[in-house]
Amino acid sequence: MSALLKLTGVETYIGRYHILQGVDFEVPEGRTTMLLGRNGAGKTTTLRTIMGLWQPKNGSITLAGEPIEKLATPDIAQRGVGYVPESMAVFSDLTVKENLVLAARNGPLDDAQLAWIFGFFPALKKFWLSRAGSLSGGQKQMLSIARAIVEPRKLLLIDEPTKGLAPAIVMSLIECLKEIKRRGATILLVEQNFHAARELGDHVLVMDNGTIVHRGEMAALAADVPLQERLLGLSLEAHQ
Repeated sequence: MSALLKLTGVETYIGRYHILQGVDFEVPEGRTTMLLGRNGAGKTTTLRTIMGLWQPKNGSITLAGEPIEKLATPDIAQRGVGYVPESMAVFSDLTVKENLVLAARNGPLDDAQLAWIFGFFPALKKFWLSRAGSLSGGQKQMLSIARAIVEPRKLLLIDEPTKGLAPAIVMSLIECLKEIKRRGATILLVEQNFHAARELGDHVLVMDNGTIVHRGEMAALAADVPLQERLLGLSLEAHQ
């Protein structure tokens, strides 16, 4: 299985802090790779570095064999990379419709794609002409994900999509992401909710102190509770 995304020896500093300390991994095309780890391990910095929001000091990042580590964020987006940040990045003063129009790089919104999105996130249709700033936290997360998938993307980078959401909304997001998987998308997903990671992941990377300390199949990690406890600090309650 070929790698769509590859990081080799990536080091990123934020000010004087050395956050990513030689990160190496591959994301197979058409699969979902989970990036797990304790808070502060460097997961969000990894996504932001891939997206060009922070420039790596050393190392290489390739997308379909093309080096992208020196590209600006808009140029990376133009190559088909969608990014859903942890902060639920939406334009609060614009309507739901205007947010999605801005996210469509290749012309008018596709009616069939919109209908598919509305099937998972009916609130977006209900509040189509409402300001995004008036939405609830869960609805803003729906809109943030919708912005990333309003057109087909080569790669999706998604940062903790279930954080702080009600269980019913979490389940809706999981079903949406499963459908995106079935359509053949390549996803790199940061997630603290182990149930969501278990449901969605094909492969798993575990990060600690700015390096990858474990890589393998998500199903194998899900079946190995002692390894989860050692790598992630998960207790048995996390599986109930």
